[in-house]
Amino acid sequence: MNSVRAETRGPAPAPADTDADRRVSLAWSALAAVEDPEIPALSIVDLGLIRCVEPLSNGILEVGLSPTYLGCPATEVIRRSVEQALSNAGVGAFAVINVLSPAWTSDWITAEGRRKLESCGIVPPERSAASLREMLHPYRPVGCPRCHSTDTECVSEFGSTPCKALHRCRACLEPFEYFKCI
Repeated sequence: MNSVRAETRGPAPAPADTDADRRVSLAWSALAAVEDPEIPALSIVDLGLIRCVEPLSNGILEVGLSPTYLGCPATEVIRRSVEQALSNAGVGAFAVINVLSPAWTSDWITAEGRRKLESCGIVPPERSAASLREMLHPYRPVGCPRCHSTDTECVSEFGSTPCKALHRCRACLEPFEYFKCI
């Protein structure tokens, strides 16, 4: 894993006899409650942004966090939310590291995350794109989340966030967003 910028937060490292499994479980529970700031119906765990929660030999709990893409404007907000959630959960000393390699992919969105996207009217990606060309021009029409028609059109390559495209259904005339395959 390629990581950048780790700083230890929280109280001093816990004694060696601390139940590491309990701390890891507490951390995952706390992280599952952290909402994505751009799509609040999803947690950062649903989006696959948490790469690892591992107790280190020195007693620090290491949490790996991946941005959806470099330059995502929500990255620092998410990081602060992660740090706050871990502090509030009482997991002891922790370090949040940025995991940049391998890069996040929309394949890491959980089944529950995909279900939540669809229930919000956002079409989840089917699979990751092999190239920028494929990302901008999906191999098949995007189905409408409301009426399920595939008679849709892309109105804009960017929706409310850079990771979504704005589409319109020609059958029911409703606009909807498509979470891009990355």
